[in-house]
Amino acid sequence: MTQRASHSSGEQTPEVSGADGRQRSAMIDAGAELDPVHPVELPAPAANTHGLTAAEVAERIARGEVNDVPVRSSRSIREIVRANVFTRFNLIIGVLWLIMLFVAPIQDSLFGFVIIANTGIGIIQEWRAKKTLDSLAVIGEAKPMVRRDGISAEISTSEIVLGDLVELSPGDKVVVDGAVVEADGLEIDESLLTGEADPVLKRPGDPVMSGSFVVAGGGSFSATKVGREAYAAQLAEEASRFTLVQSELRTGISTILKYVTWMMVPTAIGLVISQLVVKDNNFKEAVARTVGGIVPMIPEGLVLLTSVAFAIGVVRLGRKQCLVQELPAIEGLARVDVVCLDKTGTLTEGGMDVTEVRALGDAQDAYVRRVLGALGSSDPRPNASLQAIVDACPDGQEWRCTQTLPFSSARKYSGAAFDEGDGRETAWLLGAPDVLLPEQDPALDEIEQLNRQGLRVLLLARTQGGLEGSDIAAGAVPHALVVLEQRLRPDAGETLAYFADQSVAAKVISGDNAVSVGAVAGKLGLPGAENTLDARRMPTDPDEMATAMEQNAVFGRVTPQQKRDMVTALQSRGHTVAMTGDGVNDVLALKDADIGVSMGSGSEATRAVAQIVLLNNSFATLPSVVAEGRRVIGNITRVATLFLTKTVYSVLLAILVVCTQVDYPFLPRHLTLLSTLTIGVPAFFLALAPNKERAHPHFVRRVMRYAIPSGVIAAAATFVTYLLARHHYTGADALEAETSAATLTLFLVSMWVLAIIARPYTWWRICLVAAMGLAFLLVLVVPWLQEFFALKLVGTTMPWTAVGIAVVASVALEYIWRLVGRRFPA
Repeated sequence: MTQRASHSSGEQTPEVSGADGRQRSAMIDAGAELDPVHPVELPAPAANTHGLTAAEVAERIARGEVNDVPVRSSRSIREIVRANVFTRFNLIIGVLWLIMLFVAPIQDSLFGFVIIANTGIGIIQEWRAKKTLDSLAVIGEAKPMVRRDGISAEISTSEIVLGDLVELSPGDKVVVDGAVVEADGLEIDESLLTGEADPVLKRPGDPVMSGSFVVAGGGSFSATKVGREAYAAQLAEEASRFTLVQSELRTGISTILKYVTWMMVPTAIGLVISQLVVKDNNFKEAVARTVGGIVPMIPEGLVLLTSVAFAIGVVRLGRKQCLVQELPAIEGLARVDVVCLDKTGTLTEGGMDVTEVRALGDAQDAYVRRVLGALGSSDPRPNASLQAIVDACPDGQEWRCTQTLPFSSARKYSGAAFDEGDGRETAWLLGAPDVLLPEQDPALDEIEQLNRQGLRVLLLARTQGGLEGSDIAAGAVPHALVVLEQRLRPDAGETLAYFADQSVAAKVISGDNAVSVGAVAGKLGLPGAENTLDARRMPTDPDEMATAMEQNAVFGRVTPQQKRDMVTALQSRGHTVAMTGDGVNDVLALKDADIGVSMGSGSEATRAVAQIVLLNNSFATLPSVVAEGRRVIGNITRVATLFLTKTVYSVLLAILVVCTQVDYPFLPRHLTLLSTLTIGVPAFFLALAPNKERAHPHFVRRVMRYAIPSGVIAAAATFVTYLLARHHYTGADALEAETSAATLTLFLVSMWVLAIIARPYTWWRICLVAAMGLAFLLVLVVPWLQEFFALKLVGTTMPWTAVGIAVVASVALEYIWRLVGRRFPA
C-alpha cells in the first residue's frame, strides 16, 4: 500500500511529494541508482517467456533474493507502548507522582494511578486497532500474477524472487523494479513517481519502476531488484502506517498543548515559590498542595482520548470491511462537503449485459457478431464492457488477430486488426459513438434516445487505415451499435439520499456519455441529475471550471486528467473533496482529492493511492465512514472543551493564589475526584457517542471560545467561595473546611459545564450527568469517603453560600455560552 502523494500544483518541473518524495529524496541523497525521472539504462533481459523454473526459484530463495520486505500497516507493539507511555506530560505527572508517594497519603497519589489506567486503555485500544488493520491489509494486499514454468499464478508480493516474470494488465501496480520482456501496447503511468501525468509507452528492454501502474495494454517484466533494493520497499516502510499526522485535529491539540505548556511553566514556578517559600507551612502539606495546583493544569486525557477515539473508529470500520490506510482519513471524510463519484463500479456494478446489437446501414447482423466475437477474443484481459460482448458473441476465434489497440480512458475506444482467413484484412474500432462519429452524424440522434434511457452504447466502426497514427478514428465507417444495460447497485440510491440529507453535494464524474450517466443517476434519485455537462465542453480556466462544477451534478466524457482538474477546481473554492473510484482512470483524481476511496475489487493502482479501501466493494459502506468520522471529530471537539476548561481554571487559580499569597485550596485527591467525575468518566462516554454533525474547521478556535470563559467563571466562583470561607472559618481544622466549600463550588460549576456540553439530552446523557452528581453526593455523606478524600462540609452557612455562588456562576455560564454562540459562530 503506497501513501498517496499530496496535491499537484501544476509545476513545470517534475516534483514528487508525500511519502514517495521523501523516500526518493533519501535515495538520491544516498547515491542510489533508482531515479524515476531519469531511469537507469537496464540491459534488455533474455527473452524468457516461460518464467523461472521451480529449481531456479528455490535457488534464489536460498540466496535470499526474495522480495521479503515486511509491509507494515500499523505501528509495532513496541512503538504503540512507547508512543503511549513516553509522552511529555506523562513525564511531568510521573515525577510529581513519585514525589507525592513519599510526602503524602496514597489518596493524594490517585492521579498517578489514573494516568497508568488511561495509558493502559490507550495501548489496548490501539493494539486492537492494529490487529484489525493488519488483518484487513492482508485481505486487501495486491497479489501480482507471476509466470513460473510457463504457468501463471497469483502469489504474494513477498514471494517474488529476483528474475521472476511478472505479468501486467490494465490497472496493475508494478510491485518491484524490472525490465520489460513482453509488451502489447503497454502504457505505464509514472505520475506517482515523476509528477508527469502522461503515460509512457514501454517496449521490451525498457525499465519499469515499482510504484508506477499500467493504464493500457499488457505485457510482462523481469524482476531486476527485489527486497529493500526495490523502490517499492522504500515506500512501504514510510507509507503504510497507522498514524495521526497531517490532521487538523491532531495539529490543533498540539497547538493547544504548546500554549498550555507556556502558561503552565511560569505559573507552576510561581506556585512552588508561593507555597514553599513565602508561606510558612508544613513542608509535606505545602508540597502536596503545590502538586495539587500543577497536576490539573495538564489536559493529559485529551491526547489519550483522541487516540482511543480514532483507534475505536478503525475497529468499528474494520468490522464493516473498510480498510483505513491513513488514519486522518476518518477525520478528513467527516469534513467532506463534496463527493465525486465514478459511475462504473460505484453507482453501477462491474458487470454489464448486452441487450441489443443493432446493425447500421448494409451491415449484416451475423457478420457484425463475428467481428464483435473476434474483438473479444483479441483481448486477454477484457474490461466489463468487452466481457459482456464476449458473453453475447462467443464466436470469432477463427480469425487471426494481427494487431491490437488497447482501450484507453483518454481515447475512449479500443481496436484490433484481423486476417479473416480469405486473404481479407480488416481493422475495427469499438468505443464511444460521440468520439468515433462526427458531430452531425444522423446516428447520434438514435444514440441520444438510448442514452436517455440510461443505456450504454458502443459503436463498432471499421477504420480505413491501420491502427497506428494520431487520428485513427478519422473516416471510420460505422457498422453497428452495441447497447449495454448497466446493473445498478441496489444500495446506491440510499447512499446518495444519505449524502443529500447530510448536505454533501454528490458529483458523478464518468468517462461515459453524459446523458446516459445522468439517466442512471436520475434512476438512483441523485439531486440535480438533470444538470449534465459533456466534459469536452468544460471550460479550461480553473475558476470557470469550478463554477461549472458547482452548477452541474453529472459530467460525462471526462478524461483522467480532467478528473484531476475538476477535483483541484473544487478545492480552489474551499470545498473538501472526496473521490471514489475503482478504475485506473481514477488514480490521478484519487491521489489529488482530500480523501481517496477505492473499491476492494478495483485496480491495484487505485487501492495503492486511496486512503480508504472498501473491501466489500459496497458503496453503501461510505456513509458509515462519514458517520464514524463525524462521531470522532464532533465528540473530540465536545470533550476537549471539558479538558481545557479544567486547564484554564487551574492556571487562573494558581495565579490568584500566587498574587494573594494564600494557601492553595486543594490537595491532589480533591482535583482527582473532580476530574474523574466531571471530565474523565463523562468524556469517555461522550467521545464514543453517536454524533451526526458535520465536522467544521478551526478546531482550536471552536474549543477555546467556550473553554476560556468557562474556565474564568469557574476559577472566579471557586476563589470567591474560598476567600469567604477563609473569613468564615477559624481554628485548627479551618483549612479543611475552606477546601471543602471551595471543592463544592468548583464541582457544581464544572457539573454545569458538563450539563451544557452533554446537550442535546438523551436518556443516557441525563443518566450520565445524574450518576456523576450522585457519586459526589456519596463522597459527602459516607463517613469513610469523607475521611479518604478529606471532604467534610462544616455548618450550613458556608456550604449554602457555596451552592449560591455556584448557581450564579451557572447562570453566567448559560449567558456566556449563548453570547459566544451568537457573536463568534464557528
